[in-house]
Amino acid sequence: MVIELRVGGVHCTISPNDGGRIASLAVDGIPLLVQRGDVETDTGADPMLWGCYPMAPFAGRVRNGRFVFEGNDYQLALNHPPHAIHGTAFVQAWSVNDVGDDFVAMTCSLGDHWPFGGVAHQRIELAGDHLACRLGVTADDLPMPAQVGWHPWFVKPTDAQISFAQMYQRDDSGIPTGALVSPPPGPWDDCFREPLAPIELRYERDSGALVVGVESDCDHWVVYDHPRHATCVEPQSGPPDGFNALAADACVRLAPHAGLEHSMTIRWARR
Repeated sequence: MVIELRVGGVHCTISPNDGGRIASLAVDGIPLLVQRGDVETDTGADPMLWGCYPMAPFAGRVRNGRFVFEGNDYQLALNHPPHAIHGTAFVQAWSVNDVGDDFVAMTCSLGDHWPFGGVAHQRIELAGDHLACRLGVTADDLPMPAQVGWHPWFVKPTDAQISFAQMYQRDDSGIPTGALVSPPPGPWDDCFREPLAPIELRYERDSGALVVGVESDCDHWVVYDHPRHATCVEPQSGPPDGFNALAADACVRLAPHAGLEHSMTIRWARR
């Protein structure tokens, strides 16, 4: 099943069965997201590599898929060996709870590979100049650690304004060490804090430019702009390997039946 949202010249498709992801987003015919099968290496069907998908109940890598929570050791499935990555929700089928011409609301179980139970929920709403997303997780009968985030694969822009005050230093495994440093010039595959200016991606076309902004109440951002075909700008509620980090804001402890929720908005303007 694919759900279509339309407002004026904006067309968005949502695929509940493909991890509840935004499968496509186009403004005036300009595609903003990498779609399934788009990439030159023919790996676009890989669920990690296309659209914009929700990350829950963790975002980014968990080192070796292992962490300790409240004195107990846990081992997650290694879906990106040697690490676990991007949570479990992006490979679950989501149930549609409500849908209209310009919005959809969905929920899903966090899956058999998440030892604490719980559910994820999201609402995606389209307007003429933006796409608003809310994503959350709610614990079941057990307390659990939690993060949420989004992983949008934007079609490579003509130009980008991306600048932050701080970046997490990475070790040889690509995992943040916890130390914060001044960001070097890109390209990046790194986690940042404190945007210095609005994040903007610019798409030049014969008919003019489309400027796309990414906004969020999350305080961590992963930027991955190595690929020639795409730039990922990923708001997250905590850093990669947050379950093993010492920082107090790396993840949230949810009490039984408590929840965590954040928002992201993709906004565009014609120039």
